[in-house]
Amino acid sequence: MKDKSRQDLLNRMKNLHKTVEQERQGRRSDPGAVVRQPVRRQPRFSELNEYKQVKLQQLAGEQLNMANPFYRAHEAASGATALIGGREYDNFASYDYLGLNKHPKVLERAGAALTQFGVSASASRLVAGERTIHAELETALAENYQAEAAVCFVSGYLTNVGTIGCLMGPRDLVIHDEFIHNSALSGIMLSGASRRFFKHNDMADLARLLETLSADYNRILVIAEGIYSMDGDIADLPGLLKLKRQYDFWLMMDEAHSLGVLGATGRGIFEHFGVASGDVDIWMGTLSKTTSSCGGYIAGSEALITLLKAQAGGFVYSVGLAPTLAGAAIASLEILKAEPDRVHALRRNSQMFLNRARLRGLDIGLSDGYSVVPVIVADSLRAVKLSNDLFEAGVNVLPIIHPAVPEGLARLRFFITSTHTEEQINRAVDLTAEILADLKERNFGLNSQEMMQVVARLAQG
Repeated sequence: MKDKSRQDLLNRMKNLHKTVEQERQGRRSDPGAVVRQPVRRQPRFSELNEYKQVKLQQLAGEQLNMANPFYRAHEAASGATALIGGREYDNFASYDYLGLNKHPKVLERAGAALTQFGVSASASRLVAGERTIHAELETALAENYQAEAAVCFVSGYLTNVGTIGCLMGPRDLVIHDEFIHNSALSGIMLSGASRRFFKHNDMADLARLLETLSADYNRILVIAEGIYSMDGDIADLPGLLKLKRQYDFWLMMDEAHSLGVLGATGRGIFEHFGVASGDVDIWMGTLSKTTSSCGGYIAGSEALITLLKAQAGGFVYSVGLAPTLAGAAIASLEILKAEPDRVHALRRNSQMFLNRARLRGLDIGLSDGYSVVPVIVADSLRAVKLSNDLFEAGVNVLPIIHPAVPEGLARLRFFITSTHTEEQINRAVDLTAEILADLKERNFGLNSQEMMQVVARLAQG
């Protein structure tokens, strides 16, 4: 009897353990039955469809004997020239618009910050990562925009994500230009706000949206770029401000590619159009272009900046900007202010490139000839081939292909700097025109349907 009682107790304990385990996993169970649940298997990364799509694109390039033009490793600082694989190239693939990346004052200020503060801020600024050089940089940025305050983030992408995610919510609306940067789209998604876009630089279309939707939401944010990074044209800031006065929304201008480029002294799009900077609620920009650094910034009212410093996750929960990067940006802003001739040289070179490209019959799309000039070549394969052929000829310029742009609008994107020479510009344009003409004569390229057929064949075999 004692053995039977002991066995009954063991059985009851086993059944209880089984019941508890099944309930812990969220499943109902019959204590008297043996439940066999299918074992769930987490897919390996190599099994993900997203990974397979990337590999298929790589295989398609190999199948067509196309070298990958991306991730070319530079072996020194790059500006108007680049050192790649031991060879010097004319370089049209870097953001160093004013040639400041190796300016002695920039290097000196970055080095001094490195010596004083070390490599890292070592903590979130909210906790223990605040450094005096951060306030110095933010004061300089606020001064450029005649704003009350500014705040810096460790990433330009994170600046848009964190700011939009902090300011907007599910009961709000964000309306953006259809060509807006991906970072803004990510910020809108994070915020949970409703999203609409207006046709590129089309103020009538924006007015239609505002007229239809403005009464349905608590807050409305409109976002545009100073210079559009893919097309090189300029936002209609006067038109945006006219609508802002009529419909009373927040206006956010992304100055990533226009600080140091637009305006008589490079202060940005407000100087270009001669409008009051305070009419724009949120000035956003990156530190990786004109200011030869890394990170991003927001400039605006004291209330805006105070809110972002307290509640923007990308600021509160990220380490402070590396002091040496802050030092480089400060020096770049000082040079921008002291040497406006660099802005004029950039404008001269950009217009020179634009005019010669038109003369040679190249399709430069919407570009206004300020720092970014695309050459539209149609399909993605032709864009990659053109980039590779130019690289062999000594010119480094990268293609922008589907899905970054629609398949029929694949392009090469030329970044112009103040330090490019007339010879470099003429050679790049002439080589582009000659090689592209040869590709067209040979009818080199695949339309999207033909490319899909190549990918499908690879997928099957």
